[in-house]
Amino acid sequence: MTTNRLWTSAYLDVFARIVQLNGFSAAARAIGVPKAAVSRALAALEAELGLQLLRRTTRRIELTPVGEQILEYARRVAAASDEARRKAGRLNEEHAGPLRVAADPALGRVLLTPLVPRFLESFPERPLEVRLAAVTDQDLEDWDVAIRPSHAEEPGLVSRRLGEPPAVLCATPQYLAAHGEPQQPEDLARHALLVPSGLPGECRLQFEKGLRRAEVRAEPKLAVNDPAVVHAAVAAGLGIALLPEFLCRQGLAVGKLRRVLADWQAPRSGALYAVYREALAGDERVVTFVDFLAANVVPALSG
Repeated sequence: MTTNRLWTSAYLDVFARIVQLNGFSAAARAIGVPKAAVSRALAALEAELGLQLLRRTTRRIELTPVGEQILEYARRVAAASDEARRKAGRLNEEHAGPLRVAADPALGRVLLTPLVPRFLESFPERPLEVRLAAVTDQDLEDWDVAIRPSHAEEPGLVSRRLGEPPAVLCATPQYLAAHGEPQQPEDLARHALLVPSGLPGECRLQFEKGLRRAEVRAEPKLAVNDPAVVHAAVAAGLGIALLPEFLCRQGLAVGKLRRVLADWQAPRSGALYAVYREALAGDERVVTFVDFLAANVVPALSG
């Protein structure tokens, strides 16, 4: 029966510790149970196996020939039990401290500024340690959760899609004055395009305006998977950029940037992800924080 197998594994652990510590009392202290419980465990193991494993005297214990053979398996069970306890101790230490969150700097300043105070107010028992830093898959050994515009590529990592913030086409007034302002999506083919994509070569941008659809095929002047780099390039007057609206909001508000084809719905600029180690998928701190972001990030980014 399954129950007997489970109990037999526990009894083998006790048996190994009796032999290792050369006594029932020492084994009881190591396990943290009464001596009588250790004696009952050994008796139950011998009854389960139908074999005598130890000869007990008032001064010492001796292994029977059968006990010597069974001891090898018992030691493996005890080693696995010890490793499980050590692992549990490490996990408890990791899960007891603040949740370590890294956010892409361009995203973090706009995303976490409004959301972190709201999270701490809603979950005061969940402290955070936040740093604005670009985090690769390899860097996640040092962090619990990374907020970034790319999903995970490495095995052992989980990517939770948080949503797609609205995007806009924008450029500096100086660039538009020098190169002309597009009136239709097709006009973009004559301009320097800056897009948040790590893929080289021709890109396709699809626009909508009511029932009208338009597709533009162009060779971007700059395609990079970091929207902050694209934002810096458009602010320098290097072309027309497709960017998340939240990154352009301040520049648009003060007139340093101007929307292009504002009456057309621009293509999406890409999704945002929460990335964390698979081992933390059951960590309540991670689950609570990522669920909170999934429910609030797009409304926050939409302004």
